Amino acid sequence: MKALVLHEANRLSIDDIEIEEQPGPDDVRIAVHTVGICGSDVHYYEFGKIGNFIVRAPMVLGHEASGTVIEAGANVKSLKPGDRVCMEPGVPDLASRATLRGIYNLDPAVRFWATPPIHGCLRETVVHPAMFTFKLPDNVGYDEGALMEPLSVGLQAATKARIRPGDTAVVSGCGTIGLVTALAARAAGCGRVIISDVIGPKLDLAASYGFRPVDLKNEDLAEVVKQETDGWGADVIFEASGNDRAVAGVFGPLCPGGTVVFIGMPVEPVAIDIVAAQAKEARMESVFRYAHQYPRAIALVASGAIDVKPLVTDRYAFADSVQAFEYAAHPEPRTVKTVIEFE
Repeated sequence: MKALVLHEANRLSIDDIEIEEQPGPDDVRIAVHTVGICGSDVHYYEFGKIGNFIVRAPMVLGHEASGTVIEAGANVKSLKPGDRVCMEPGVPDLASRATLRGIYNLDPAVRFWATPPIHGCLRETVVHPAMFTFKLPDNVGYDEGALMEPLSVGLQAATKARIRPGDTAVVSGCGTIGLVTALAARAAGCGRVIISDVIGPKLDLAASYGFRPVDLKNEDLAEVVKQETDGWGADVIFEASGNDRAVAGVFGPLCPGGTVVFIGMPVEPVAIDIVAAQAKEARMESVFRYAHQYPRAIALVASGAIDVKPLVTDRYAFADSVQAFEYAAHPEPRTVKTVIEFE
């Protein structure tokens, strides 16, 4: 099949490859339709590694995907050929201690698409367990299906935050993850969402959703939050930027007894002001991918409670995948999510 293959940093090509994947009785084979380009995909493309995950052999990129079932195993009852689906990209060991405790995203043995040495989904077909493949309702498109992956990160963050109806949330970072986290926070019950960044077009998009944008070039986030909350502070801070300065100041806008959820991943270790956290008895949570969120994401999008369609700002045909990554590595300020389409 044809696939987008990363050979080493800054060397991508569309190749004819053979991947030995025979569907078992609990699997489905899927014709891939739409794949979103994630920041991690771009990082592998530019640097050939993320932390200790190093591309040592040619690897297919991509993990945010939707498509159509073309073959179903004998034991699969929930899906059939022709069903439009999205796929949760991380498959754990179903017998592992983490999985049995319900935290399968933390299973050390999880096989996650486009995490070396596991091939990703930017190829014509994939074989995937039916357990981690979800049918899309008729009113949910392929674009939205591909965006269930980042939206699940936002829902994981909102779940960790233990939001109460009417809470005020601050989201630091207005990229894809920041925006889906803001959407998830509002869907979970936040009455007010404040989101900060330095990129005007992204803040404009956030404002179109009804969020309070804060341009950090012109405004002080802590001061804005103070004004918006009568001096009390935000109930929840979602740190989605991974920026070291944002992390260093994360407790400033927080109310006493509030919660900080760390989502963004700094490139290098950063300092956290423990005394500032103690002074507010802040509760700190962290997010690594997600667990049990795909059905919730689909239900929220299908109901209209969350609209992710405006997040797709750029489209490329699969034949232009290399150009898509070249663009995604140096996008225009307006770009939020770039997708690649096979049809």
